[in-house]
Amino acid sequence: MGMTIIEKILARAAGKARAVPGDILDMPVDTVVLIDTNFYPAAWRDILKVEAPERLAIIFDHRSPASDARSAAAQKVGRDFARRFGISRIHDVGRNMGIAHTVIAEQGYARPGTVLVCDDSHTCAAGALNCAARGVGEPDMIYAAATGRTWFRLAPTIRYDIVGRLGTGITAKDLFLTIADRFGEHANRNVEFGGEGLSALSIDARRTIATMASELSADFATFEPDRRMLDYVRERTQVPFEAQMPDADADYIERRTLDLSSVEPLVALPDAIIGNTVGLSKVAGEPIQQAFIGSCANGGLEDLAIAARILEGRQVAEGVRLIVTPSSQAVYREALQAGYIATLMEAGAVVTNATCGACCGAHMGVLAPGETCITASTRNFRGRMGDPTARIFMGSPAVVAASAVIGAIADPRPLLGDSQ
Repeated sequence: MGMTIIEKILARAAGKARAVPGDILDMPVDTVVLIDTNFYPAAWRDILKVEAPERLAIIFDHRSPASDARSAAAQKVGRDFARRFGISRIHDVGRNMGIAHTVIAEQGYARPGTVLVCDDSHTCAAGALNCAARGVGEPDMIYAAATGRTWFRLAPTIRYDIVGRLGTGITAKDLFLTIADRFGEHANRNVEFGGEGLSALSIDARRTIATMASELSADFATFEPDRRMLDYVRERTQVPFEAQMPDADADYIERRTLDLSSVEPLVALPDAIIGNTVGLSKVAGEPIQQAFIGSCANGGLEDLAIAARILEGRQVAEGVRLIVTPSSQAVYREALQAGYIATLMEAGAVVTNATCGACCGAHMGVLAPGETCITASTRNFRGRMGDPTARIFMGSPAVVAASAVIGAIADPRPLLGDSQ
């Protein structure tokens, strides 16, 4: 019996010919990513030795630039740590700042067939690039930084075969919400995406799906390598890598087909995603006070592009705050050059620097008691974006942009015309 993508990556890293679900695998880590929250006193332990400084990266994202004295002090600890061990891959406030999972992709830190750890739960985003990436706890991060190694217990894999194409105004976020709606949580499972329809999904779209796999409680999310993926990575790194395809006789615990043409806009109701999604028509007309486009899942160039298309020549409704956060400074620059930022700002949006900011309720968009928000970020848990009495609906960036124009949750398709 053959192996799935994740089984082949982890077996190879652990120096084994074969790995099967249930195996506990110890292995060297190709990339260890520390973020600003790792350097808070409650999490940080003074590391006396770093096994491989060249395999570490430090990315400040949750509260960057620092939102208060506490986060400023933590980032100073991070800078001192980088200097002490000669860690050159540090993404501080400046040209190459951004949300870790976007920066990891942009800088070529996530390479096909390799292993990456970070303590943020959405680290699985790098699986879009055929990388075995996973969020781990603080002690495991300290261990990985000091020794250059980690371990995983291998779970069985669910395979998704993608066919068809998404319709007008339908995005990868709708596809994720469809998976959550039809199949529920994927706890103690890996997910693998491939098939003939993969070519219809951009790298941004794949990253949205891989990122949101965290909300399914999946262990790892991986995509088959194709020309588009490999070109994307090779444009960003000269470091050799060996992409992994699943074996033809790979042993999956379940195999499911996803027809992109069957996907319709969905919205997650407040407080949960699994078992809590409805068709857009069920909540259309729900008044909002804030609309947010951003995060590691939906702060990409394509997300800003579709929002700009919807907002061009229109205005954000009175009484609504539209906050847009590009997921990296590079995305911000590209959106500026493409004219998206000007369109969004002319419409009344506020565009912030790249940060986790409003998505995690840290800064730059925290919700007040009783407010209602439609978000294209990663989570809609109670209290996630601010006051626990605020209600957080989750939809695609197109749904959020349309809702900002209408002043209530709205279908983007009438505002987009016939083409996407």
